[in-house]
Amino acid sequence: MPDWVTLCAVISLPLSLLTVACYCLYSGLFSDITVLTGSPPMKKITFAYKFKKGPYKNCGQLFKESYTIGPKLSCIGIFYDDPKKVLGPECRYAVGSILSEGEDMADEELLKRYEASGFNVFSFPEVTHVVTTTFPHRTFFSILLRIGRVYPRLERYIRERRLCAHPFLEIYREGLIQFMAPLARQGDFYVPEVRQSERRLSEQEELYSDSDASGAESNSEYSSGSGILLSDSRESSLAASSVHSVPIQDQGDREYRGRSSGGTSFKELDWEQTSERQEERQEQLHGDSNQKSAEVPTQEWWGVVGGEE
Repeated sequence: MPDWVTLCAVISLPLSLLTVACYCLYSGLFSDITVLTGSPPMKKITFAYKFKKGPYKNCGQLFKESYTIGPKLSCIGIFYDDPKKVLGPECRYAVGSILSEGEDMADEELLKRYEASGFNVFSFPEVTHVVTTTFPHRTFFSILLRIGRVYPRLERYIRERRLCAHPFLEIYREGLIQFMAPLARQGDFYVPEVRQSERRLSEQEELYSDSDASGAESNSEYSSGSGILLSDSRESSLAASSVHSVPIQDQGDREYRGRSSGGTSFKELDWEQTSERQEERQEQLHGDSNQKSAEVPTQEWWGVVGGEE
C-alpha cells in the first residue's frame, strides 16, 4: 500500500506542475504584447458606472456587480491615477458596463436596472488616436498578469515617445482585455465625479495662491511703506544738516535742481532783475567797488530763491 501512495505522489507532482504551467501559459504568461498608436478599439460609447476612490485591487467587486446585472455586456474600467505616485486610498477609478456603442441605442430595461442599482450613466466620445494594446482574458490569472506585463510596456512606450496619454481604459470583451489611453480630448474621458474633485482641488489651489499673494502683497506694502518712511526721514535729516553745512550758493543749486520747469522761468526773471540792479550799481560805483556790487546781487538772488519756497 505505501508503494502505491508513493507512486501516486511521484506521478501527481509532475502532473500538477504541468497543469499549473499550462494554466499560466493559457492565461497569457508569455503572450506577445504589441503597443502601438492608432485608432481606438471602440467608437463612441454610453456606459453605466460606479465611481470609487481607493486601491485598484478593490475594483474587482465593482466588476462583479456590473457583470451580474448585464452578463452579456462588455465591462469597462477607467483608472485616473498612477498608483506609483498617488497613495492607494486616493486613487480614483470608475467601473461599469458598456450599454451602447456607436449609433446603437441602449437597452432601456438594462439601463433602468443599472440605475436602480446605483449606477450612473455617462458617454465617451470617439477619438482618432490612442495608445493601445491587447492582452488575453481567459482566466482570473489573466487579470493578475496584466498588471505586471501590460502596464510596464505601456508606460515605457509613452515615456520614450514623450506622449500625453491619459487616463487608462480597460475594455473586457470577446476573450480580450483591450487597453487604451487617449491622445486627445482627455478631459472628455473624466467622469463628473473626477471633474468635481479636480475643480475643488483647483479652487483650493487658487484660494491658497490668492492668500499667499495677498499675504505677499500686504508684506510688500508694509515693507514699501516702511521704506518710504525711512527714506523720507533720511532725506529730512540730510536736508536739515545741509542747511547749516552747505554754503548759500550750493544750497540754492540743490533747491533749484529740485524745481520744475516753472522754476526755470522764475530764475530767468530774477536774473534779469539782478542784471538791471548790477548796471545801476555799476553806474554809481567805480573801480574796485564793481566787484563788491557784483557779489551783493548774487547773495540777494539766492536769498530770493530760498525764501520763495
